[in-house]
Amino acid sequence: MADDMSFNPTRDDFEALLNDSMGGRDFAEGSVVKGKVVGIEKDFAIIDVGLKTEGRVQLKEFGVDEAGKATIKVGDTVEVFLERLENAMGEAVISREKAKREEAWTRLEGVYAKNEPVMGAIVGRVKGGFTVDLGGASAFLPGSQVDIRPVRDVGPLMGKEQPFAILKMDRPRGNIVVSRRAILEEARAEQRTELVSQLQEGEIREGVVKNITDYGAFVDLGGIDGLLHVTDMSWKRVNHPSQVLAVGDTVKVQIVKINPDTQRISLGMKQLQSDPWDGVEAKYPVGAKFTGRITNITDYGAFVELEAGVEGLVHVSEMSWTKKNVHPGKIVSTSQEVDVVVLDVDPSKRRVSLGLKQALANPWEAFVEAHPIGSTVEGEVKNATEFGLFIGLDNDIDGMVHLSDIDWSVAGEEAMARYKKGDVVKAKVLDVDIEKERISLGIKQLAGDPMSGDTFRKNQTVTVTVTEVTSGGIEVRFGEDDAPMTAFIRKSDLSRDRQEQRPERFAVGDRVDAQITNVDKAARRVSLSIKSLEMAEEKEAIEQFGSSDSGASLGDILGAALRERAAPKE
Repeated sequence: MADDMSFNPTRDDFEALLNDSMGGRDFAEGSVVKGKVVGIEKDFAIIDVGLKTEGRVQLKEFGVDEAGKATIKVGDTVEVFLERLENAMGEAVISREKAKREEAWTRLEGVYAKNEPVMGAIVGRVKGGFTVDLGGASAFLPGSQVDIRPVRDVGPLMGKEQPFAILKMDRPRGNIVVSRRAILEEARAEQRTELVSQLQEGEIREGVVKNITDYGAFVDLGGIDGLLHVTDMSWKRVNHPSQVLAVGDTVKVQIVKINPDTQRISLGMKQLQSDPWDGVEAKYPVGAKFTGRITNITDYGAFVELEAGVEGLVHVSEMSWTKKNVHPGKIVSTSQEVDVVVLDVDPSKRRVSLGLKQALANPWEAFVEAHPIGSTVEGEVKNATEFGLFIGLDNDIDGMVHLSDIDWSVAGEEAMARYKKGDVVKAKVLDVDIEKERISLGIKQLAGDPMSGDTFRKNQTVTVTVTEVTSGGIEVRFGEDDAPMTAFIRKSDLSRDRQEQRPERFAVGDRVDAQITNVDKAARRVSLSIKSLEMAEEKEAIEQFGSSDSGASLGDILGAALRERAAPKE
């Protein structure tokens, strides 16, 4: 039976013999196994890993010594990566480099799990970053993770053994992402914490200006940076830090504040100088006049430097007596020397209110001196509003004629319609309010008030001129030419005879006599009647020449009266 097995072996017999020859070892493709160097042929090492045939590995995968000779020799035991149990030539396919890579991955996974740094060297440049050798495993270093700040030249870092932090590992895909920046930031944070602990608020130190921005400068205090804000550089106004500092300057600063949470350090230079605001109330009393320089112009006013570090604001409302709603830039310019008057001082808020116009003569006061109330002025109509006319006067000031002060007898709107922009008119000064900057003028006051005194009395006979004929009566004008009065005679007052009470029998321009029946000075109204005048004349004639009882007719009486009136007087 046994002889039959030896001469006719089955598949199972071969498997049993193979397992017996391998000593029960478990070989699997893709694993790391130990082998023995059994020979060296040219550039290859022959390695027996316990399979049917040996495997071949290039000598360069094991490295060479300083003389360029292989460091491996026959009899050495090495670890190799088993790629395939057997190739087409019946040899085992093995690799020393892949074995080292697997070994490195196993080691790096342990480091990654403990969140520890790993040593490596930058060996090449790829798109978006660099390649790092981590002792057998290749990793990717993104360009943004090389340093804390952008690095223009990476040459000095190439091939240099240095620590890296592993950010990501993906063994199935063979991806490792590392960071040099994380190591630097951690080291800097430790160093920063130590340095911050050595600093104290109020301490004075020297530093070097490293960087300048629009809002300040960063100063290196010996391994840690502090921010010197533009407002803390000088007591006077600084528009940009470059006006005071330059990169590389050595400056003496005071530590103003340290934030223990963010470890941010605020620095100051002006704190080392005396505060110009000390005793500012005594130096700049309210009402005093000073000369300053315009340093800044805004929409709401202009800042004037009284001395280095002390600025005051001239509000736009305090810039000119006459120019209203004008941008400050059209009144003053930057760096201009101006005279100002102190209006208010608030040391707690570090504010000084100044007036530019107060340093000049008040044109309203000058106007009153030159044109006292009651005097006559002449000017051009600059504007007409719904409530009156604005007249241009001396020194670019305006006076206003209220619509009620344009004409004695004509309604305000109608009277104002007679004037247009550019007309030169004369007016009387009625009132001047210097504080409110108002001048009240009157045109009608130049002619005098026709209603004043006893110019017009009840039962007085006046001669009027017809100015308009309507169905209800006639409009008339009477009195002096420079101060005329107007009145309306109703249809029923045109004649005592009903047949003659027809407005159309009058024409514009006709002159007729009428009697004043009523005078209302409060309402500035005079009532007229032709009918009342006729009745008064009739009564007077009857009393003088007879009555109806004497037998004389009304025609005879009136005829005699008219003849007497017409007769020449001696």
